[in-house]
Amino acid sequence: MHNTQLDLSFCIKEDIRKIDYKGLEIGGSKSFSFMKENSNTAKPLIALEFLYSDNKLLEKLSQENKADIISIKFDITEENLEQKLCAIKDFLEKLPSIISHPLILRGANNNDIDKKLVPLLAEKAPCESIIAFADENTYEQIVPAVTKNNHILVLRSPIDINLAKELNILTTDKGMSPDRILIDPDMGGLGYGLDYGYSIIEKIRQAAFNGDTMLNMPIIAFIGEESYRAKEAKSDTFTQCWGNFDERCVMWEIAGAGAMISAGADIVVLWNPKSAEILKEIL
Repeated sequence: MHNTQLDLSFCIKEDIRKIDYKGLEIGGSKSFSFMKENSNTAKPLIALEFLYSDNKLLEKLSQENKADIISIKFDITEENLEQKLCAIKDFLEKLPSIISHPLILRGANNNDIDKKLVPLLAEKAPCESIIAFADENTYEQIVPAVTKNNHILVLRSPIDINLAKELNILTTDKGMSPDRILIDPDMGGLGYGLDYGYSIIEKIRQAAFNGDTMLNMPIIAFIGEESYRAKEAKSDTFTQCWGNFDERCVMWEIAGAGAMISAGADIVVLWNPKSAEILKEIL
């Protein structure tokens, strides 16, 4: 019997769009990651995310880390919202003196808040940034500020290739350049959620390689947030046979990130600095 290796190069007709962002190359893939015929010039990028509500945020942002990008999630609530938005303006003005990394500025994952918060992030960001995210309920309020200030926009749709494409079309109709869009197809943590998320990312990437210009944008996956929703990654109450908690939560996050990169993600956003360091070494 002959030892043959599967060659998928015949089904790849188009490249993924490439975004040049502050010295980083996002996307531009010519094939799936880790395949024999891979000729991609850009490696998947690692972002490390911090919460705005963390009282040690400024201290953490000033520390050295291995990430390519720093993400800040503004996890605020509606209580005293206008006062909080004013405080965020002041915070954004201080950022350049604290951190030199490229930035992802992310809303609160609350539509009512994000219709006010995310346009503010786009308007007051100290430099070109990745703004996350707009969805079917918020894109009309968010796109104008993002395009006006020449940022990159993350579009989130709920684990469905058709909804992802529809949102891309609606957003470009609103004036957003398709060359400034990142697709966030949403995802679950490990288990069934991971399988489902993986398959959708893979389908989006396959459609893009086959020439679909409304699905050939780079893909971003917020791994950390999803991984740490699982009790196995955030609880140390399990028996000793589950292993050391600090090691287990890192392994959980790396497993999710590795799977999404294999499916086609160009940026993975992590929460644990150790995960970012290890994954960079693996890649």
